[in-house]
Amino acid sequence: MLKLYTNLSDVDLTEKLEKDKYRIVIKQLQEIAKKLSNYIVKKKRSVVIVFEGWDAAGKGGAIRRLTSMVDPRLYVVQSISAPNDVEKNHHYLWRFWTQLPKNGMIGIFDRSWYGRVLVERVEGFCKQEEWERAYNEILHFEMDLIDTRAIIIKFWLQISSEEQLNRFNARKDDPLKRWKLTDEDWRNREKWHLYEEAANEMFNKTNHPMAPWYIIPANDKYYTRAMVLKIFCDRLAREMKVSNKSLV
Repeated sequence: MLKLYTNLSDVDLTEKLEKDKYRIVIKQLQEIAKKLSNYIVKKKRSVVIVFEGWDAAGKGGAIRRLTSMVDPRLYVVQSISAPNDVEKNHHYLWRFWTQLPKNGMIGIFDRSWYGRVLVERVEGFCKQEEWERAYNEILHFEMDLIDTRAIIIKFWLQISSEEQLNRFNARKDDPLKRWKLTDEDWRNREKWHLYEEAANEMFNKTNHPMAPWYIIPANDKYYTRAMVLKIFCDRLAREMKVSNKSLV
């Protein structure tokens, strides 16, 4: 059972799932996710899923397992990078409005509008008054989506600094994964405490009953992937009032 965390220092990073059990659980959850995605179409709802967390925390792997058995016509994955010149000339939320899923669709954001209060805050890409104002702007943005019957699910994947270093070194030593590791990843590690402070303030100010944060212990990838899928399935079943019997 997932414990709901609100501060990164409280997260139990020893949580794990054995490989044999993972194989059984993940297949069951993927089958349920496939069935629930069809209810999204029937009930004309949209789903917005946000993935945030440390570099190398396993966001891409979790997204791939989440979407593995979902009809690819029903979801879009948006990998968010730095804004381009056109986007910089608009309000920072503008580019996200243009990428939101329509009814009957799932929009998955690998990084998101929370960059305003994370990387832009820590790296000084915006003024303090701008990122402080952003908390309310983001809440209003998400409430607008909920008013249009969108379901918002926000994940933070939490790993330890030691586990991140292990994964960085594994990428560095693997020719097929070396491309994933950048100089920016190493620079961000040096500001770990600043990012942690920013993340904790973000949870405190943007955790809403209708759009809560799910902080997932992510040192064990099997546990992470299973919990992401379980939360996705539980939220959708509850929001769309689907009984467990109809999903088995």
